[in-house]
Amino acid sequence: MKTAGIIGGSGFIGSHTTKKFLQEGFKVRVSATDISKTEKYKHLKELPNAENLEIFPLKVENKNQLKEFINGCDIVVHGGTPFQLDVQDPKTELFDPTIKGTENFLEVVNQTPNIDKVVLIASVASYNTNFPMPAGGKGPSDTFDESDTPFMSEESHPYAQAKFIANQTVESFIKEHPNTDFEITSVSPVAVMGKSLSNRQDSTSSGLQYLFKNKIAPNPFIQMIYDNDAEFAIVDVKNVADGIYNAGIKKGLHGKNYLFSSESWKVSHISAMLNSEKPKGNARIVYKNDAAKQDLGIEFDPAIVPLQAFNN
Repeated sequence: MKTAGIIGGSGFIGSHTTKKFLQEGFKVRVSATDISKTEKYKHLKELPNAENLEIFPLKVENKNQLKEFINGCDIVVHGGTPFQLDVQDPKTELFDPTIKGTENFLEVVNQTPNIDKVVLIASVASYNTNFPMPAGGKGPSDTFDESDTPFMSEESHPYAQAKFIANQTVESFIKEHPNTDFEITSVSPVAVMGKSLSNRQDSTSSGLQYLFKNKIAPNPFIQMIYDNDAEFAIVDVKNVADGIYNAGIKKGLHGKNYLFSSESWKVSHISAMLNSEKPKGNARIVYKNDAAKQDLGIEFDPAIVPLQAFNN
């Protein structure tokens, strides 16, 4: 039985990813920044095949803990960077754990034998830190795909900047280490939506769906989205988990970074669907998913699927 280590495996995306690897017959290690807070990961103990699940204490800034966590894993998934919209201290809350954590992770992985595959959960921000707004000279009717020049602005949200820089760190590592014994593949989801597997109250993805459903704007970023009736690209969290799993088991994907995306809808239409109303507009494909469909064999659900799941 092979072992998959999933850093951030009890979060919104991570829980679905943990479930997928357990379903496929893997032993799974999941990290916990504070193992005494069992409410953060107790829902994982109820998953099918949970007898093959282990919870490990881990802070990504701690290299010794990283070494202990990764040692013995065949596949390592790193999705343990914070997703926060309300930030008091960007350096401490976002930049250090995201960027320094990625640097530490790559250093430790490179020193650990017998790893076959590393999958990094990046973000659409690795292509456009202004998401969901167009950027890089593109207009509202233009599309994005993996061939576009990535866009970053220091005026973008700190979370987006941190994810962009972390992805640049990964790309630099790949160039500087051309002969690694393992493959690195990144995945970059757009706005991930759907039903959480836990009752945790700290999920930004679930929180975002709640805000859109109830048309609440707790900060300037969300207010800007409403003011512009921004077009939001959505992807089902279950599709993301499937894509992460496929990226973990498939060979020949070294250095790739795949956009995970389905339909794009204006936020007013998303609000309508979250309230079981029929949207008055039509969906578009703004962030293309052709590469992920072809290489990873993913079929992306229409946006209504995760939005309906959130309500159930």
